[in-house]
Amino acid sequence: MEPVLMILTIAVLGPVIGSLLGVLKRPSEKFMYDMLSFAAGVMLAISFLQLIPESIRFGNEWICIAGIISGAILMYLVDRLLPHIHPELCSQEQGCDLKKTAWYLIIGISLHNLPEGMAMAIGSVTEMKTGIAIALAIAIHDIPEGICTAAPFYHATGERLKSFLVSAATAFPVVIGYFIAHHIYKNIPLEFVGLIIGATAGLMIYICADELIPSSCSKTNNHSSIFYLICGVVFVIFLELL
Repeated sequence: MEPVLMILTIAVLGPVIGSLLGVLKRPSEKFMYDMLSFAAGVMLAISFLQLIPESIRFGNEWICIAGIISGAILMYLVDRLLPHIHPELCSQEQGCDLKKTAWYLIIGISLHNLPEGMAMAIGSVTEMKTGIAIALAIAIHDIPEGICTAAPFYHATGERLKSFLVSAATAFPVVIGYFIAHHIYKNIPLEFVGLIIGATAGLMIYICADELIPSSCSKTNNHSSIFYLICGVVFVIFLELL
């Protein structure tokens, strides 16, 4: 399979699997949160071991710093301006219009997935296996989101297939974001590539600190989340040996 096709397949699988589980049967909370910890470990390792050094190589330390800050600010603004959900917020509050809320979340998550697709493409600028690892981490992170969008829509409408298709459609912006970034970086100066790579690192560090690590640690009563995070770091290092 072509590397680009592999990245896009992995990227699409996250929302699709999550949406399927949302209309069928949710996995245990422990499994979901342990997987979020693993994804956090992968994202952090890629950010610090690969993206930040590559950002400095393409540009310099100051460009890297500017990129990291820009990426973090971008994700902060996305979280502030667009509806987004954390896995522990899947339950619906009483008195709310569940169908309206589900549509609102689906639209918000679709827009939220656009920069994630761009992160996969920029990761592949350094090495294709880095792009694949980023796609895997983001796909794991997207599974609970797919569950949390498909389940309330199905509960509100009773239409299993429609709920699955509408929720799974949130994967399209990931693909769009990938192709946008994939074509842009080829036509810009190397210093700007360094800035974008640094921003990708900042984006992923923000996701880990704001969502993945707090969510997984707050819901587990043992140290499994820590070890899954470490497994994610080791997984990235292991990829370097292949």
